[in-house]
Amino acid sequence: MIIDVLTVCPEVFTSFQESVLIRRARERGILEVRITDIRDFADGSFRHVDDSVYGGGAGMILKCGPVISALESLRKDESHTVLFSAAGEPYTQKKAREYAGLDHLILIAGHYEGFDARILDEADEQICMGDYILSGGEIPAMAVIDSIVRLLGVIRTESTEEESFENGLLEYPQYTRPYEFRGKKVPDVLLSGDHEKIRRWRLKESLRLTQQKRPDLLEQKELTDEEKDLLEEILNEAE
Repeated sequence: MIIDVLTVCPEVFTSFQESVLIRRARERGILEVRITDIRDFADGSFRHVDDSVYGGGAGMILKCGPVISALESLRKDESHTVLFSAAGEPYTQKKAREYAGLDHLILIAGHYEGFDARILDEADEQICMGDYILSGGEIPAMAVIDSIVRLLGVIRTESTEEESFENGLLEYPQYTRPYEFRGKKVPDVLLSGDHEKIRRWRLKESLRLTQQKRPDLLEQKELTDEEKDLLEEILNEAE
C-alpha cells in the first residue's frame, strides 16, 4: 500500500516515519509513506502557498493552484483522495479498515485557516477527526496512517480484533502482574483457566464499560442474544 501526504510542513513527519510500526511496515514492503511538500508546486521564488480571503476575513487560506498541482502529480486511476475538514465524515475504525484495503491513499493536510473551496472538489472524501480545532492536518494524517498500519499485519491479528470499536464495544479491562497492588486485586476469573468463563466475563465488562462511557455505541449496535442477557444482568446489578 502507498500513502501519499500533501503538506506544507514535511519536517513534521521525519520522526514519525521512523516510529516502530511505520518502519517495520516499510521494511517488510507492506507500506510506503511518501511526503510531498506543497511548496514545491508554488510559483515564484518565495513559494507562497497561502493568500488572504476574498470578501475579507481573518487569516490566510491555502491556494488552489499549488495544492491541486501537487495532487495531480500523484493521483492515478486507483487513488483515493482524502481531505481533512470539519465538515467531513467522522473518522472511525470501520473507515480505517476501508482505507487499509486500498492500494493508494492520498491525504491532503491543510494548514492556516483552511482551503480554497475549489480544492474540496478534488477530494474523493472529506474526513473529520473530532469536534476540535488543530493548527493543521499533519496530526490527523499521522493518526490515520497509524490506524491503518496496525491493520496491515504488522502486529498480531488477534491484538487488533478485540480492541475498542472493532466489535462496536469498548474493550474490556486488562491486567498483568502483580496479582494485588495497593489492595486492588486481579479478578479471580482471569486466573481460573476456564476460557469460556473468561470470554463471558470479558464480554460482560465490555458491555458494562460501553454502557457507562459510550451508550451511543450500544444504540448503534445490533446485540446478540447473549449480549442482551449480559446487559440485562448489568442493569439489574446497578439497581
